[in-house]
Amino acid sequence: MLNTSNNNTRKMIVIHGGHFSSLDGFYEEVSKVLMKDTDWEVGTLDGFDDILYGGFGVFENKEEIEIIWKGAQKSKEDLGFKATREFYENKIKQGKPFNTELIQQKLDDLNEGKGQTLFDILVEIIESHKNITLKLD
Repeated sequence: MLNTSNNNTRKMIVIHGGHFSSLDGFYEEVSKVLMKDTDWEVGTLDGFDDILYGGFGVFENKEEIEIIWKGAQKSKEDLGFKATREFYENKIKQGKPFNTELIQQKLDDLNEGKGQTLFDILVEIIESHKNITLKLD
């Protein structure tokens, strides 16, 4: 009997944590694997969220996919407290168009051990898409 479980029909996409050590590097990696053969590159958290809806990269809207994040522990460290603090501090320095009060609150939360790191935010963005299964490897 043919096994037609979801796991066999799900498209598999691999993000290699060993290929990057910064948020910009993460954007380059996901641009390569998710936006192959397009001119569009990911450059923001919102942009990353947008491409996960599918339809203009390597998978279609609502298509069942599995993202395997190899080297996730390295990425968790690379995109952890220090990188997140710098990310928020740079946005505050830039000022407009960023909501500096909101960003300062996020930075305060982070410094108090209550905030999300960039890694946490990226994982949350991926997991918010119900058609995507994330496996941290």
